[in-house]
Amino acid sequence: MADRDAQDAQKRADEARVAQAGARWRARSQRVRLYRRVLPIVILMLAGGALTWTVFRTVMSGVERKASESREIRLDNPMFHGQDAQGRSFVIGAKGAVRDPQTGYFRLVGPLLRLNLGGRKTTELSADGGTYVETERKVVIGPNVKISDGGSGWQLTTPEAVVDTETGVVTGDKGVQGHGPLGSIDASSYAIYDQGQRVVFHGQGENKVRGTINPAGSGR
Repeated sequence: MADRDAQDAQKRADEARVAQAGARWRARSQRVRLYRRVLPIVILMLAGGALTWTVFRTVMSGVERKASESREIRLDNPMFHGQDAQGRSFVIGAKGAVRDPQTGYFRLVGPLLRLNLGGRKTTELSADGGTYVETERKVVIGPNVKISDGGSGWQLTTPEAVVDTETGVVTGDKGVQGHGPLGSIDASSYAIYDQGQRVVFHGQGENKVRGTINPAGSGR
């Protein structure tokens, strides 16, 4: 009798374990089915969100760019007039100019500067492009700068020229070639003072100032 009771108890325990294992398997199967339904939806939502964000940033970048461009001031054939500290006039002209709303600088296209020496003497500077910093009273032009100096008669070619509109001094340190009444010259840097009445050339390191003297012009 005792053996039979023990067998019945063991049978009930085995059935309980089987029932528990079945319940766990059914629960796991339900979770798997749920994941199979939910995961594709989540993946689509994430992909759609990433695509939406990319499109949103692209659209916003375009809007921001157009807003920045709309705040730019564009001028055709502008002409800026001013005077240096000694009352001598200068004119900054260009084929076109764009005012940067963030810096206030004017980007110049095809600039042409005229510095008045008094009377009919003028120093003219032209280049492919440049920047006019009105608040600092400075103009930086280049490349392909050509300077026609009315005071000394020199014709200069240089990659860059910096014009201080307050003092009228023109400088450059990226090399310069020129010719004038006394001959030709090749230097590392230059400075034009007194609105063209005095031109100074400098060499740097091994790049000495080199030039040729024109005897026919030495007596002028």
